[in-house]
Amino acid sequence: MKSEMEDPLMVQIKLDHHHQSPPSSTYTFTKPKSKPTKSIILQMVASVAITLGLLFVFYSILFSVWKWRSSFRYSVVIDAGSSGSRIHVFRYWIESGKPVFDFGEENYGSLKLSPGLSSYADNPEGASASVTELVEFAKGRVPVGMLEKSEIRLMATAGMRLLEVSVQEQILQVTRAVLRSSGFMFQDEWASVISGSDEGVYAWVVANYAIGSLGGDPLQTTGIVELGGASAQVTFVSSEVVPPEFSRTISYGNVAYKLYSHSFLHFGQDAAHEKLSESLRNSAANSTGEGIVTDPCTPKGYILDKNLSGSIQAAGNFSKCRSATFAMLQEGKENCAYKHCSIGSTFTPDLQGRFLATENFYYTSNFFGLEEKDWLTQMISAGKSFCGEEWSKLKEKYPTTKEKYLHRYCFSSAYIISLLHDSLGFALDDERIEFANKAGDKNIALDWALGAFILNTPTSTSGSSGKSRKMLR
Repeated sequence: MKSEMEDPLMVQIKLDHHHQSPPSSTYTFTKPKSKPTKSIILQMVASVAITLGLLFVFYSILFSVWKWRSSFRYSVVIDAGSSGSRIHVFRYWIESGKPVFDFGEENYGSLKLSPGLSSYADNPEGASASVTELVEFAKGRVPVGMLEKSEIRLMATAGMRLLEVSVQEQILQVTRAVLRSSGFMFQDEWASVISGSDEGVYAWVVANYAIGSLGGDPLQTTGIVELGGASAQVTFVSSEVVPPEFSRTISYGNVAYKLYSHSFLHFGQDAAHEKLSESLRNSAANSTGEGIVTDPCTPKGYILDKNLSGSIQAAGNFSKCRSATFAMLQEGKENCAYKHCSIGSTFTPDLQGRFLATENFYYTSNFFGLEEKDWLTQMISAGKSFCGEEWSKLKEKYPTTKEKYLHRYCFSSAYIISLLHDSLGFALDDERIEFANKAGDKNIALDWALGAFILNTPTSTSGSSGKSRKMLR
């Protein structure tokens, strides 16, 4: 009996004997089991090698991903502005010992809460709840195990600069108590009121980082003109000799940048509007008889201060508003002790290079739907049309805009022209200045807090001093 593993070979043989044809006989031969050939062995070896190779690649990828994720670092900056406080949470990583920044949604998040810290001047303890909520937002984006390794800084700007130093310190002490107990890495000096010059430099840094000019030729960089709520900042590389009080130097890589940087306190959009309104109120209070004081920066039909509604009348007129704001910007110019003063008695060098106009310059331009080309000329046309319209019609035309913001666009359009063209000297058709809130191929937000993060991030992991990578001085 053949075994189950045999491969029978059936062969039929017909015998021819005496021309007889007996029944065919069938003989069965067994084909012996063949031995493995050399090619089969090679195939088996190749299969094992390929499998091991794939496993190696797979585990290498897993290890690389784990190593990459484990190299994530985190940093937090709170921008305590005049209108509100915004927290910025950054995630970055290290490659070849150097930090890599990515301001996309996966690696960057922010949250703004109103009002600003300066609104707690009469109740410093009230600032605690606001800062605590911001900190909780940051904790939601930073792994628990990384909290104590991640810096958190609070930088207050113009709103706080307007307060008395003793009040500033009371509010800062409250914020420091919250930050000390947050779980993040924190030192008391990391919660402070920064200078307007610092704010301008930080904004300049992020703008040029976004554009790709940071680290290159200083003369190829882009200047910044910011219009905030309480102050306005102007920062750019100047070839002129700049008085020390207006000069700042930073370095990035192997390149040093000498900047003109100044913050015009009280000349932010909100502060300037309030200053003009106060002037009108004083005029109305000092008027005698039936005298009516007109407000050229508020559309006709808008009800102003009810206590003075009989003596102040909204009479929107772009040209007159422009003249009023220009006069405000030039106050004190007779005291200029420098070669050139554009705003009041403050030194400003001649404009040099390209500029980005940010914050309220952008918001107002965006509200009017201006195009980038000749936008200053368009601003005049849009302002004249808006200021000259009846308030009731404006409310119908812009139903989704809150009234407390809507009526101010007459003022802001005229103020922007007074500031950029009439005072700083940008031509109406000057293509060197553009309005923007983002820049570069990656549309990085032009927020000074991003510049602060860049400058306060150590260059590499080799040092443990924790010093800023590019010193400001």
